[in-house]
Amino acid sequence: MSQSDLEIFHKRATLAEEEIEKLKRDIESLRTLCQRSENSGESEAELAKLRQENSKLKYRLNILKRAIENERAKHGGSVLISSLKMDSLYEMLCDLFRRAINSAYPDIPDPPIVITTSGNPKFGDYQCNSTMPLSKQLSSQGIKVSPRDIAAKIIACIESSPLVEKLEVAGPGFINIFLRKEYGQEVLTALLQSGTVPGPVVKKLKVIVDFSSPNIAKEMHVGHLRSTIIGDSICRLLEYLGHDVMRLNHVGDWGTQFGMLIAHLQDRYPNYLTVSPPISDLQSFYKESKTRFDEDEEFKKRAYNCVVKLQAFDSDITKAWQLICDVSRQEFQKLYTRLDIRITERGESFYQKYMEKLVKELESNGFLEEDEGRKIMWGAKPGVGIPLTIIKSDGGFTYDTSDLAALKQRVEEEKADWIIYVTDAGQAVHFKTIESCARRIGILTDKCRMDHVGFGVVLGEDKKKFKTRSGDTVKLTDLLDEGLKRALEKLREKGRDKVLTPEELKAAQESIAYGCIKYADLLHNRNHEYVFSFDKMLDDKGNTAVYLLYAITRIRSIARTANVTQEQLRTALETTPISLEHEKEWKLAKVLLKFPDVILKITKDLYLHSLCEFCYEICCAFTEFYDNCYCVEKNQTGEIVKVNMGRLMLTEVTAIMLEKCFDLLGLKPVTHM
Repeated sequence: MSQSDLEIFHKRATLAEEEIEKLKRDIESLRTLCQRSENSGESEAELAKLRQENSKLKYRLNILKRAIENERAKHGGSVLISSLKMDSLYEMLCDLFRRAINSAYPDIPDPPIVITTSGNPKFGDYQCNSTMPLSKQLSSQGIKVSPRDIAAKIIACIESSPLVEKLEVAGPGFINIFLRKEYGQEVLTALLQSGTVPGPVVKKLKVIVDFSSPNIAKEMHVGHLRSTIIGDSICRLLEYLGHDVMRLNHVGDWGTQFGMLIAHLQDRYPNYLTVSPPISDLQSFYKESKTRFDEDEEFKKRAYNCVVKLQAFDSDITKAWQLICDVSRQEFQKLYTRLDIRITERGESFYQKYMEKLVKELESNGFLEEDEGRKIMWGAKPGVGIPLTIIKSDGGFTYDTSDLAALKQRVEEEKADWIIYVTDAGQAVHFKTIESCARRIGILTDKCRMDHVGFGVVLGEDKKKFKTRSGDTVKLTDLLDEGLKRALEKLREKGRDKVLTPEELKAAQESIAYGCIKYADLLHNRNHEYVFSFDKMLDDKGNTAVYLLYAITRIRSIARTANVTQEQLRTALETTPISLEHEKEWKLAKVLLKFPDVILKITKDLYLHSLCEFCYEICCAFTEFYDNCYCVEKNQTGEIVKVNMGRLMLTEVTAIMLEKCFDLLGLKPVTHM
């Protein structure tokens, strides 16, 4: 089968399976309606109509299932279908038990579906803990039934599932769920065949992620680190799921500070319109202009006049503004390139005309109030909370104005379904107020989701805000340089400079340096502060980027040691299954199968440390597997005497999964370390 045929088949099968899932939900809804209709005594005619509709949906469902089976037969069996997506074990189990509980107790509306992972494999891989709350609900209706009896009735109503091997009632009424190895084998085989990890199927959305957001004419510092790293990883994950993601850098490129910068530029480089000014150190240039602004009243007047001209788009003033912005952009881009960050700049200046239009609309609709010379806007309840300042007492706009105007533009012109702001936790109240005001005036509706992804500050090892020894803010470029230096020292300490080529050493150095900085940030619950410590980041033991990057390099080396290629492993699938017989093999496989659940959880709460913990869990499970299950056996002379292909396949699938997780986290593994 050609690649194009395969792609067409994948597309058709995906659409069909999505339609099947929709039909299943529709059937379930109709079944519930039928049951409620019977209980409420609705007319026979209405009941008959609902049952007829239910039958039609079931008929369509069976036709679609047969169509998929036919395609499956034509294109190489069930493995191809499984390769299209990885299903969420949690959601499949919830659906399975929801149907069983609805069947067992049709009189209970919206029954509790409580599925948890099991802490001990002796008691299953998952547990259904719905029986206790169900017993209470039934008791409130005057029906006394023990949780164990409820569990037995639920199990009797469970449909046959390719996911479940067996069910057991334990303790006061827990239902232990044991997964079927054949299911795990089919999914992992599909991953190995395709060489990729397909994400769970989700509804595709237009998503705008607002992150990084440095200020023009100021250097990026450690305060920008978390927004940049967290925002990029969120974008990577959402892009992986197929969302249309717009990565926006809402830079501060407008306002009073540009008046003083432009006035200072005119004095320092009066011929700036014809000769490009040699501003190499924009930070010093900014400090010089700020000092003059604070101390020289005449200069301050000129600066304010420059702001007025800039807002009127005077050509000479606009040219000076563009020159200053371009110098900053070049410096920002150097850092984004080093960190492998893709982002599109759209500064506050872009929204100037939108702010003007917004203010007119707010005034004409009576949303603004006078408050000591300024004009403010309240959220849902006037007088409650903190209002937005839309117009300052001097007639100028504020961050509140630009953020509200930006939100309006993103919803109405960009057609965003979901908007995510990645800033420090200190701005939580600001964005809560922005959202409240936007909903009050109808910009935001239930059709658009808005999230503020807040995070704690970065601390030094003294547990105080991360500063240099002199008390200055740590520049991001200096931080990355120090990371490179420390990473190289670590590699030399391990003697890697003696076995790696100069190119391999440089690749390993950059992988470790940038990887350890990113991973240390993402590993912590973003709501918490964290201590920035290169010593801890570069530790090759524990949950660190160094340990994980070394682990993937080691996993990849196993097949190389056995002289087995990835293509040979895929070919071997025709005669050899992935080995899952040993308890450590099956334990590793079950960890890998949790991937969709981890990804879907992050789409709900936007906490990326879950993915870091998942990576570490994979590596720990792999170590247990590798220590107990020989993949390659050698004799005393070091000669290979046996290669276990089934286990090598499991190592390859593990590597594929880890590499996908690393990609979502922005880490770059290397072949040799």
